Amino acid sequence: MAETGIDLTAARAPDGMRLYAIGDVHGRRDLLDAMHERIESEIARDRPDDYRILHLGDYVDRGADSAGVIDRLIAAQAADPRILALGGNHDVGFLDFLGVPDPAGLFARFGGVETALSYGVRLDPHDSRAFAAQAAELRAAVPAAHKTFLRGLPFSLAFGDFFFCHAGIRPGVPLDKQEPRDLIWIRDAFLSYSGLHPKVVVHGHTPAPRPQILANRVNVDTGAYLSNRLTALVVDGASKRTIEIEL
Repeated sequence: MAETGIDLTAARAPDGMRLYAIGDVHGRRDLLDAMHERIESEIARDRPDDYRILHLGDYVDRGADSAGVIDRLIAAQAADPRILALGGNHDVGFLDFLGVPDPAGLFARFGGVETALSYGVRLDPHDSRAFAAQAAELRAAVPAAHKTFLRGLPFSLAFGDFFFCHAGIRPGVPLDKQEPRDLIWIRDAFLSYSGLHPKVVVHGHTPAPRPQILANRVNVDTGAYLSNRLTALVVDGASKRTIEIEL
């Protein structure tokens, strides 16, 4: 177990820096666009000295416009280097499928059909005769810039008293020693842990009806693809609040 830890009430963003952390998008380009518009309006109004806008992974699968989500993020990062994106298990699963198509893998079983459609490709994992050709068509349809974006996603970032990742951390393991698989996949061992961590962990991966705000972690995955609600945590100094975009 960690010898020291910090709880949410005491945790602070770096001096002069406002932090925005956006939960799982899962192909909901409409919600992502609306969230960015809201954040941009806040920044224009408040003029913080500095800011970071972090996306916590799972940009693809399940929703209708995974390709559009990646387009939006690539353009946003090109326009503003303070916009950051982490990798999630579905993003890794998409890359894995493009490398070795598996009709029984994560991508094919959990929303990859919708992702393929966003690239104009029909994918049927149950059609053994057509599957290989469909997977090859998808591989050809995904722009090189999208593959480069996905391959370049880090799995964690830290600012001030906050540690950002997709799924969570392995309790008791130093933050700089966390395994990538845990950062994008962990659930029970992390979610059930009530002790403090060296930093407050801000994550997604496990959908909840509303943001979960606990002493040691904040979960901003509100199941956008089903709930029509995308959530972000905002930290400014010691102040914390959430933004919820609902369409």
